[in-house]
Amino acid sequence: MSRRPIERLLVANRAEIASRVFRTCRKLGIETVAIHSDADAGLPYVREADTAVRLPGNAPAETYLRIDLVLDAARRSGADAIHPGYGFLSENADFARAVVDAGLTWVGPAPESIEAMGSKIRAKEIMKAAGVPVLQAPDEPTEADLPLLVKASAGGGGRGMRVVRRLEDLPGEIEKAESEAASAFGDGTVFVEPYVEHGRHVEVQVVGTSVYGERDCSLQRRHQKVVEEAPAPNLPDETRSALHDAARKAAEAVDYRGAGTVEFLYDPATERFFFLEMNTRLQVEHPVTELVHDVDLVELQIISAESDWYMGWTDPPRSHAIEVRLYAEDPAAGYQPQSGVLTTFEIPVEDGIRVDAGFESGSEVSTHYDAMLAKVIAHAPSREQAARKLAGVLSRARIHGLVTNRDQLVAILRDPRFLSGQVSTDFLDRMPDNDPETRPGHTTRSAVAAAIALAERAKEVRTVQRGIPVAWRNVVSQPQRTVFEEATVEWLGAYAVDGHEVIDAGPDSVTLETDGVRTTYRISVDGAAVDVDGPHGHVRLTRVPRFVDPAEQVASGSLLAPMPGTVVSVAVEAGQQVEAGQQVLVLEAMKMQHPVTAPHAGVLAQIDVKVGTQVAAGEVLAVVEEAE
Repeated sequence: MSRRPIERLLVANRAEIASRVFRTCRKLGIETVAIHSDADAGLPYVREADTAVRLPGNAPAETYLRIDLVLDAARRSGADAIHPGYGFLSENADFARAVVDAGLTWVGPAPESIEAMGSKIRAKEIMKAAGVPVLQAPDEPTEADLPLLVKASAGGGGRGMRVVRRLEDLPGEIEKAESEAASAFGDGTVFVEPYVEHGRHVEVQVVGTSVYGERDCSLQRRHQKVVEEAPAPNLPDETRSALHDAARKAAEAVDYRGAGTVEFLYDPATERFFFLEMNTRLQVEHPVTELVHDVDLVELQIISAESDWYMGWTDPPRSHAIEVRLYAEDPAAGYQPQSGVLTTFEIPVEDGIRVDAGFESGSEVSTHYDAMLAKVIAHAPSREQAARKLAGVLSRARIHGLVTNRDQLVAILRDPRFLSGQVSTDFLDRMPDNDPETRPGHTTRSAVAAAIALAERAKEVRTVQRGIPVAWRNVVSQPQRTVFEEATVEWLGAYAVDGHEVIDAGPDSVTLETDGVRTTYRISVDGAAVDVDGPHGHVRLTRVPRFVDPAEQVASGSLLAPMPGTVVSVAVEAGQQVEAGQQVLVLEAMKMQHPVTAPHAGVLAQIDVKVGTQVAAGEVLAVVEEAE
């Protein structure tokens, strides 16, 4: 069916995916329109668009999830087409229909296809009828059926998903999953299916009913993908072919148009696979398919929307691509999301490296949306080369201001099990703690370099005896000391610290020689935070002030907000006895719920928040007085 060419396209999304779609639009000569919340006004994608429309507010429910506001933005900007990106309204059949009814071109599958696959429960029924294998849990599960997985029927990204290993925990986990799903997707419907231990997540890219190879997305945390690659490693040819055939049947069953992904759970022990869901949109991990097949999936989406034409792909990939998702989160603290200012965000873009980023140096990362900062992708002739290249680029990246999962990603890419293709959905649960910051001497050397750089900064800003080093003394008196929370640096004499000779020193760069080996460190200072980048990775240090303001101290047993967020439930009242580790309240931030627990047994002496309270990071939420 012939349709009119797209002239001005609005992306009903934000950050990285909006920038990605704009890039293809520029290539095709299509004008672009961005929409943005107040929190996103300063992000790069807003500047990259030809036109931008503000959606007043910050929460998704009052901005990016408002169909009426998105359509009004299209009308006011003169857009004649809408691309939904991923997440938000991308798999909302009502939104797709509203776009079409408004006389605009919908860059996506037919609303009927979205609706058929939008409910994971109904999707399984359709797939079963089409001859695609599915996983189904019994109506009355027993101990023999454990473990089980509770999943949200609408949406994905790990929200509304819980693994249950004890039958008595099932009702409570279902309730939590329903609450999280309702908050993230506006639909609290969940279902239960068997949980396959050590399984692999393998998905097949389709455009219409044509197959564009598969991807392995097994490495996940909180049931959300972290590392994706194409093609899937260590997959028997017969299984690969069967997966492609099953994906083709799935697409044909719903008369699919445009780009989509059919996801499967693969059990290597039995070589069986089962349908999980069909994502009726572009996937976050689409770049790895683009690189190994030399295709632009966004361009194919636009071409399909304009003319219902799409190109089939049959040639097998002759290279390998690996993508990692860089998140503002702390893996050591249960993947707690981080928010604030990215003071430095520099990722080397080299041959064979692609960076799809939604942020830049100076960008504010808010609590309202997903914590993903960027996708970094390596493309090389072999899997081993791609992994080595990607690990090297990540280790040299300069990322300051927020804790990220960068070091964990580097460790994954260099893990012998990963390099041998032994991937599974529980890979991270079985991964040892080999954070590069724990290497002997790494933090110490970084602290020495930081102390020297701080002394050089002090020298530059002094008005008296300016330019004379304040830290290095030729006449020995008493040790000079710089104290960080992570390490203390002391020295006597000139330019020699704990066996490290200072070869060159400045306020931003220090070269040390240790045992005849020279190493250069780059130092950035932001208030009390000192970031040190060197060949062994990044270390973030915090200077300890010489004097502490008593007003800044908090009472023992205080429960502090780990991040900015909203209180969504309070389980304990003031005066009530609590046990160590007992949940006191739940915060919601970045579309995930985070329990706050008692640090020790005692009495809840005070609670300073209630449901709906907005809190800042570090704010006192409650105080637990320790039992005698």
